[in-house]
Amino acid sequence: MFLSLRSVGIALLSMSVLSLQAASALTPDVTGIWLTDDGEGAVEIRPCGDARCGQIVWLKQPLDAHGQPLHDVNNPSAAARSRTLCGTEILSGLRRQDDGSWDGGSIYDPEEGKTYTVTLKPVGDAKLEVTGYVGIKALSETVTWTRRDTQLTRCNPDTKSRAAQ
Repeated sequence: MFLSLRSVGIALLSMSVLSLQAASALTPDVTGIWLTDDGEGAVEIRPCGDARCGQIVWLKQPLDAHGQPLHDVNNPSAAARSRTLCGTEILSGLRRQDDGSWDGGSIYDPEEGKTYTVTLKPVGDAKLEVTGYVGIKALSETVTWTRRDTQLTRCNPDTKSRAAQ
């Protein structure tokens, strides 16, 4: 009984696909609330169809010097500069990859007013490597966000009072 090369190839391919699916199923999902690397904000990542997207839900300093909510003043679009930072969607279009990472999306940095291609890679249940880049990944910057298990007082784009930690 000899197996044909084709049969062996199909069997190996099937085992590879099953292994990748099992590894992907074991990788933690990125859905949840994440504290940014500098501790100045939190982003809630949620399903958007079969992709993931995320918006700012907490800011350490949500108000300007006049007690008004911070606005997206660095946005290259003049029309978007009047929107509040709280509630701004900064992640979009992320799709799960076979290795458990999320790729193919974009991240908006309101401090710079720039949008980058992004990859998210869960590190255990509590850490998330966020890699932003323009063009090629070799010219990237990676920061680590931390899952926030305890509830933050969500900022409200219409509020006039300081949000609590």
